[in-house]
Amino acid sequence: MKIVSLVAENVKRLTCVEITPEGNVVQITGRNGQGKTSVLDSIWWALCGASHIQAEPIRKGANEARIRLDLGEIKVTRTFRRKSEGEGYTTSIMVEGAQGARFPSPQKMLDALLGELSFDPLAFARMEPKKQFEALRKFVPEVDFEAIDNANRGDYERRTELNRFARQERAAAQAINVPPDTPAEPVDKSALVAQLEEAGKHNEQLVQRRTNRERMAKDAKDLRAIAADQRSEIERLRDAIADLEERASNNEAKAKEIEEKLANAPALPAPIDTAPIVKAIAEADAKNDLIRKREQRDAHLKRAEQLEQEAEQLTQRMKDREEAKRAAIAAAKMPVPGLSFGDGVVLLNGVPFDQASDAEQLQASVAIAAALNPKLRVIRIRDGSLLDDIAMQRLAQFAQDLDMQIWIERVDSSGSVGFVLEDGHLKQQREELQVGAA
Repeated sequence: MKIVSLVAENVKRLTCVEITPEGNVVQITGRNGQGKTSVLDSIWWALCGASHIQAEPIRKGANEARIRLDLGEIKVTRTFRRKSEGEGYTTSIMVEGAQGARFPSPQKMLDALLGELSFDPLAFARMEPKKQFEALRKFVPEVDFEAIDNANRGDYERRTELNRFARQERAAAQAINVPPDTPAEPVDKSALVAQLEEAGKHNEQLVQRRTNRERMAKDAKDLRAIAADQRSEIERLRDAIADLEERASNNEAKAKEIEEKLANAPALPAPIDTAPIVKAIAEADAKNDLIRKREQRDAHLKRAEQLEQEAEQLTQRMKDREEAKRAAIAAAKMPVPGLSFGDGVVLLNGVPFDQASDAEQLQASVAIAAALNPKLRVIRIRDGSLLDDIAMQRLAQFAQDLDMQIWIERVDSSGSVGFVLEDGHLKQQREELQVGAA
């Protein structure tokens, strides 16, 4: 489907222009500021939704503008009316079939037909590599680039976090100094502690026994002193001699009994030296502390290994996605032989698109535009003045080979090329560009 005729009234700089194109290349020419861009905008505005239309589509001084586009199978009429209450405009669209029947949802019908009418081959060739890559994604519909990018971005961030945690764990492990001769198993202190307690009890009993013997020796001494005093009393108290004698005898007997016990008592054992036990416990604590540090270090290292393994798994997942994406891209049917996807760039015959020759870039861009417009075989080119005569001949050949209708805007003051515009009017129509023409 191509444009059979275009009528634009009061659109931007145009007053009333009617164009009936012939051939595959439709050149809109004239000096700067004469309305060439308004013609290409009229085509686009007739078909696109209202959101794509500029703020001032109506020619200054007019209250209403109209675009009628005949596509053979359908006819499109878009009308603009200036609001009476102030700035702004309203727009409406009507789409009729070949027999005059109107479509109930005209914009929805056009959206399905439109594809990428706004695609400009020259604009594509001048795009940054990343934007070219984005524009051609639709040729690989089975690959959800955004989902893959989001998944990779999430895995990359998680992998970065895991690697950071792993480094932290390894740093924590390295900060713990464990001598190589640290025992494998913790030292059991319970026996040493029990031995220390037993020694303490023994020494405590020894002190108590020594105290008791000292007290008994004092008691014996005191008793002998009493006996001596009592014997002195005998002399003085003869009446009490008998009684005192008996009491003295008893006391002497008790003293003798005590002395015999002391004489027969075994020698006190030597005190137990607790210093070695305390030292052994301290050494056990030191060894157990080293073992605990080694266990902490090993736990850090184990966690680091786990985090690194998880990071490796994320790396493999991202690699698998990229390999699947590359496989799908390699299997995709591209509109131009030699066109493929590189790492975020479009490749043409194995090299980045912007490194291909001008002729190769132009041919590929036109072919891409044709592929993006399978139903409506129309594309538009702004800044056509950038193309020299050789490039224009190539463009005409491409349009013929691809069965495309190319509307191109070119600055020309000669008045001898294409549809010549002057001050918003179609001044004259010249012979269209022919394939192979000089």
